[in-house]
Amino acid sequence: MESINPKNNLAEKIREMISFMNLECQVETREEVDKDGKALVVLVYTPENARFLIGKNGQNLRAIEQVVRAMFLKNLNEFKNIVVDVNDYRKAKASYVIELAKQVVTRVRNTQKAEALLPMSAYERRIVHMELASYPDIATESIGNEPQRRIIVKPYP
Repeated sequence: MESINPKNNLAEKIREMISFMNLECQVETREEVDKDGKALVVLVYTPENARFLIGKNGQNLRAIEQVVRAMFLKNLNEFKNIVVDVNDYRKAKASYVIELAKQVVTRVRNTQKAEALLPMSAYERRIVHMELASYPDIATESIGNEPQRRIIVKPYP
């Protein structure tokens, strides 16, 4: 059996999927390593209608990512995850969520009262938990059920 470059194959399939939506795009892939292992990050750049690919609160983006994972993850044994981003939406959203969490930390420190953040995706909650773990006087916990699951930021202990 011939050897296929999984990153190139994945990029080509995503270009093909998006072409069915009558959108032009550029697709780049890169590998990232975090505590969970190796992830394949797929960056999609489109000059037109990125909102269509992203959807309300990233719903379409998460759906595309789910389809891509179902198609490729079982065949890409070296990767623990596949992450799809369109026009750096996730990157911008992560920065926004971190900034929001830092503002809540300031209020919690001033009032010494717990405060709940708005409901977030699992990805966004993970970002907040990881960011606020470096604050020794602050504790975080997730409460509720999807899609209303949120983080409580509170003074430690």
